[in-house]
Amino acid sequence: MADAVTPSDTSSTTGHLLASLDPLLRQWLPRQRWFAGKGRPVTGFTPVAATELLPPDGRLGLYHLLLRVHQPSAPGAAPHPGDCYQLVIGVREALPPRLAPALIGHVTEGPLAGRTVYEALYDPRPAEVLLEALRTRARIGGLRFERDPRQEIREGLVARLMTGEQSNSSIVYGDTFILKLLRRVVPGVNPDLEIPLALAREGCARVPAPTAWLHAELGDLGELGKLDERSYVLAVLQPFVSGAADGWELALGELAKGEDFAAEARALGRATAEVHTALARALPTVTLGHAQLRPMVDGMTERLTAAVQAVPALRPYEPGLRSAFEALAALADEGRTWTAQRVHGDLHLGQCLRSPTGQWSLIDFEGEPARPLAERRMPQPPARDIAGMLRSFDYAAHSASPPAPDWAHACRSAYCSGYAEITGRDPRTDPVLLRAFETDKAIYEVVYEARHRPDWLPVPLSAIRRLATSDPTRPARETRP
Repeated sequence: MADAVTPSDTSSTTGHLLASLDPLLRQWLPRQRWFAGKGRPVTGFTPVAATELLPPDGRLGLYHLLLRVHQPSAPGAAPHPGDCYQLVIGVREALPPRLAPALIGHVTEGPLAGRTVYEALYDPRPAEVLLEALRTRARIGGLRFERDPRQEIREGLVARLMTGEQSNSSIVYGDTFILKLLRRVVPGVNPDLEIPLALAREGCARVPAPTAWLHAELGDLGELGKLDERSYVLAVLQPFVSGAADGWELALGELAKGEDFAAEARALGRATAEVHTALARALPTVTLGHAQLRPMVDGMTERLTAAVQAVPALRPYEPGLRSAFEALAALADEGRTWTAQRVHGDLHLGQCLRSPTGQWSLIDFEGEPARPLAERRMPQPPARDIAGMLRSFDYAAHSASPPAPDWAHACRSAYCSGYAEITGRDPRTDPVLLRAFETDKAIYEVVYEARHRPDWLPVPLSAIRRLATSDPTRPARETRP
């Protein structure tokens, strides 16, 4: 492996490299599923770091890039410095047919002139370079490949890129490990590493313990190997649950067959409760009173106002939806308090895996990537995760043809009962809090579907109608979806 080249180098290697890649990346980046800036042209790049992992003087070259991507701000929005993306770029004389989908383009000038560059994660050899660096705890420029010394990483594991992800990329190594490579990165302690590490210390088996991870330390960032607010978490390697079923696909399959899913929903409730209980032990909890809850309610109300402007179909339901947030604020005004802790932050069926033995695991603790990192790391009432899962059951049921509201009701009820079996607290006994979080989630779903999948808009709108007319003082177990 070669040394790094960074923007601070006296040489112009990085500048020449990026200048030659610039026109190719401007065309290629917006086509990637994980690129968040779709619909706005790419106007330029600022290098954060460029690291040469394999020199391009042989059959294969390999570069690790952190690039800040510049785009015009949305109308009315404040100027934005640009998102930082992680790229792993392969270099070959020519691509074999099997790598055709990975093509970025052919370089015509600069140090790589005459070569072909491509998305290296499609290629097993570059993927194996990353695993070997993790196994040996390599230090390459500002890149720090770390590993839990108690866990072994065998050599020779065959790599394959997983397809179907939207916001990140994952590589499976021999059905033994899975490496999640974050695409849009920000400096700070990423919860996708922080929370699984904390749960591993607590012995919580519901979340795969990190085996290794990659982070970047750029410039004078203090103690080497220390994760802090200035380092970039770039990738996490965890055990791969071989033969596991994705919760969303499993639920849709049972729905299609007309099968009951309540037993699985109850088991999921228990799994969620075990994770929440372990997190409350591992990381600090806080009490939310009026002063702490008011900004949360204000945020929910502001998101509703923006959503109504973006999706006119919400306008008839705005007063009823707003009442969900007002009811929560009223409880806080009366002196009610809630306990907040670290939670998953984006929990739904697709973030759950069931092993062949029937054991449920929770994955992907990154939170909603569009939200600021500091917000994703804030303690939240556990009801936020619970509401996300209740919405997921509802989503599955109303995406079926015909919709199956009774199936959703049974799953929602079983999930809450399973949660109560572990914690002793049924989420439905706090219906005002639960309704507020579920309403906030449904509003987000409406905006997302209106922008990206208009044909799916009726699914969250069915929940909007229910939530806008439900009585916030009535226990949720009596309110059918």
